[in-house]
Amino acid sequence: MTHFFYTLAIFALLPWALLHLLWRARRQPEYLKHWGERFGFYRAVPSAPTIWIHAVSVGETRAAQPLIAALRARYPDHRILLTHMTPTGRATSEALFGTTVDRVYLPYDTPWAVRRFLRHFRPTLGVIMETELWPNLIAACQARDIPLLLVNARLSEKSARRYARFPRLARTALEQLTAISAIGEDDAERLRALGAPIVTVSGNMKFDSEPPAEQLETGEAFRKLIGERPVFLCASTRDGEEALILDAWSKVGAGPSQADARPPVGGSEPGLRAWGANKVGAGGTALLVIVPRHPQRFDVVAQLVEARGLKVQWRSDNAPVAAATQVWLGDSMGELFAYYAAASVNGIAFVGGSLLDFGCQNLIEPCAVGVPVLIGPSTFNFSEAASAAVEAGAACQVANAAELVEQALNILADKPRQRAMAEAGRAFASRHRGATQRTMTMIMALTEKITPVVR
Repeated sequence: MTHFFYTLAIFALLPWALLHLLWRARRQPEYLKHWGERFGFYRAVPSAPTIWIHAVSVGETRAAQPLIAALRARYPDHRILLTHMTPTGRATSEALFGTTVDRVYLPYDTPWAVRRFLRHFRPTLGVIMETELWPNLIAACQARDIPLLLVNARLSEKSARRYARFPRLARTALEQLTAISAIGEDDAERLRALGAPIVTVSGNMKFDSEPPAEQLETGEAFRKLIGERPVFLCASTRDGEEALILDAWSKVGAGPSQADARPPVGGSEPGLRAWGANKVGAGGTALLVIVPRHPQRFDVVAQLVEARGLKVQWRSDNAPVAAATQVWLGDSMGELFAYYAAASVNGIAFVGGSLLDFGCQNLIEPCAVGVPVLIGPSTFNFSEAASAAVEAGAACQVANAAELVEQALNILADKPRQRAMAEAGRAFASRHRGATQRTMTMIMALTEKITPVVR
């Protein structure tokens, strides 16, 4: 009965889902494309046996990169199919993998749509990245004897409480999965508490992501455009965070046009130190680089910058950063490693989604390329990695935007500390690698008996 009412609710919510797509399309027209796929209608016919990986959005798609490389090497006769739920996830897939994989939207979790999806692609194996539990999809895979794995699984306390509201539905879905591999023991315990029968701990595959060579080259090109100025990179920022950062940045006299500004009247001693570091920071006045997580917000962030009287340049202009420029806006997709690479030379990175209650974006990537990392108080999406990075000396946690700017400028002015954090970050990322191989061992054990589907 629980499953019946869940399916009934899904049908009832379909009109809202369509309205949601139309609403999101106001800022991101890509939401108007490929609607048929969201209901299980697909055009291209698979030309080879298919291994299917579901990566809902940007973070999951990037996390899947080392696993996709390993699967392609181990099963060269199979085609990789990536499914997404968001246009940004799909765009990230295109940037990372081009035509080497197939990509479509996963249909809404109605029985007829998921059955049509599985009949069309006939995957020999399904892999869900991180935590996406769709009861009808999972049940349909079990009915068709398609092994379905939940890997790199993470489950925050907040998400666990949400699933716990529907205990029977969550338990059934978890029991019907072929195998579950969690990032850490805390995630595993929460999954077991919801009813998962067996959960292994394999670590986080995001540690295994190697910076693409072409992005490192792009990072060098960025650095040439920036010049010798120190860089304060705010990466993957979320709605509301940029305004807080820009306000704090402005208050400490940021930017060449304010280089002769007076220090803030009545400012605290730490605030005055930050103002001084920003004014005369090693290599010149620091450049604030903002890379919003979602492309539909590029224009909004530019307006926030201009509203504060700061001079902004866009990365898409591909022009050298002028001496008078105070903010460089990263208006590109799929180049995050390049921004981190540019900041690895006389720079520091704040990882967005952590200043407000979004749970933090991926802090492993900047550590891997040797960038000192700052994070805010909200880290529930990367709680174990965040704690370990801070303990290792690779990251520093701050409470608010004012402290964020102060710490960034102080570290930029302290070269020995900057180098120490960079070295600690590389060591931290290297020490936690190996999750992809552990996951592949599990997959190979399950696929020994799988034979290619006869079409």
